[in-house]
Amino acid sequence: MLTKRIIPCLDVKEGRVVKGVQFVELRDAGDPVELAAFYDQEGADELVFLDISASHEGRETMVEVVEQVAAKLAIPFTVGGGINTIEDMKRLLRAGADKVSLNTAALLNPTLIQAGSDYFGSQCIVVAIDAKYDEELGSWRVYTHGGRRETEWEVVDWAKEAVRLGAGEILLTSMDSDGEKKGFNLALTKAVSSAVGVPVIASGGAGEAAHFLDAFEEGAADAALAASIFHYKETSVREVKSFLKEKGVLVR
Repeated sequence: MLTKRIIPCLDVKEGRVVKGVQFVELRDAGDPVELAAFYDQEGADELVFLDISASHEGRETMVEVVEQVAAKLAIPFTVGGGINTIEDMKRLLRAGADKVSLNTAALLNPTLIQAGSDYFGSQCIVVAIDAKYDEELGSWRVYTHGGRRETEWEVVDWAKEAVRLGAGEILLTSMDSDGEKKGFNLALTKAVSSAVGVPVIASGGAGEAAHFLDAFEEGAADAALAASIFHYKETSVREVKSFLKEKGVLVR
């Protein structure tokens, strides 16, 4: 059985880490380079860096910041935001990223997933999915542009298509749960985890250590990602791992 991963996430806007609730009301959470160094020492298994306004503003991820963050890390590092071409991927991987995360660009141009997977290997390609429940659909719909635009895709269908095209991992964020600290969306996580054969990272809603246990046991996630509870020191990666070990979950 694979060990479960705990992943802090740096949502970066204009060079600063920010965090909001349901993708709005962003507040400052610190310097990305300092936070990266802190999480590396704290025992995080990986780090995700998302330039959250890149696709919306139509610009590239800040390569310089990525280089500075990568220099502080000995753990795998995923970067997303404004990645639209193979050249963008090359630039970020050269800057120190281990994986690239595609969201909006993958939906606008699905062949980018396949091209990236063919060129770098599927282990390099993470497809990030922002999901919001749709009453009419009776399921979750996929959103793009930092949660600003609704698409025609149903989440499980898009996850399966992304994996078919070569995604090696799915980063699944519940927009409904994001920043609420009431727990991960377990029904959403389970629906996607049971539909695809690649690791699924649960994201959106972590408020305490027990929520990570739920994501692994009920949601069948392979990894769980959190931001605000770590940034604002409400709990720590060490505390979460200690709790999970006590509950018999395999963690590093």
